[in-house]
Amino acid sequence: MGTVVNEEVNDSKEDDSFYENAKIYWSKIPATVDGILGGFGFISKCDLESSEQFLQSLLIADNAPGGERALDCGAGIGRITKHLLMKFFKTVDLVEQNNEFLKKVNHYIGASTKLGKLYCSGLQSFIPEHKYDIIWCQWVLGHLTNEDLVKFLKICRSSLAENGLIVVKENVTSTGETEKDTVDYSLTRGLNTLLELFEQSDLKIETIQNQTKFPKGLYPVKMIALRSKSD
Repeated sequence: MGTVVNEEVNDSKEDDSFYENAKIYWSKIPATVDGILGGFGFISKCDLESSEQFLQSLLIADNAPGGERALDCGAGIGRITKHLLMKFFKTVDLVEQNNEFLKKVNHYIGASTKLGKLYCSGLQSFIPEHKYDIIWCQWVLGHLTNEDLVKFLKICRSSLAENGLIVVKENVTSTGETEKDTVDYSLTRGLNTLLELFEQSDLKIETIQNQTKFPKGLYPVKMIALRSKSD
């Protein structure tokens, strides 16, 4: 059973409207798959199928990550942990800033020896305790400023096990410009902006793929595996 560890720290950025407004928004969202996916819960199956194919390709490649420990960032109630990461890793830790979501994790996932620690923290404040074979970041990096995103990725890079990878699965704009959502206060960046931020984080692209079979009208979604430049 996962036990919640509160990782929040007192930091002036926690009071910044960018983070505070998003925190208020998510505090009003039901702790369900549909709620966390913004009413698009019906895409979960397609999303997970594509993510599994992508992850499997990484795990059979040269210099593949191990299968010991993974980290699910912005984990919500554990959708990705339960249906993806637990299939491939012995232990999965979750980090999520909404404590109400974390309270639902044990019930949603059920009894599992693979469920590791549950960290209640915004990513801008999170410092990993372990080394990870995979750090999975999906639909969450838009809640970080550019500065904090680079800081977070550098911390993740230093928390990778041998041959470890960071996987980013995020919406990108078709215009290349950064767009701000006035409802949940997230940022959707252009692909080139993301790639530049990865470069600043001393990460290199291992592989990049498009999410397919999503309904028309949604943002394009990229799946990107990142490796430390020092590897």
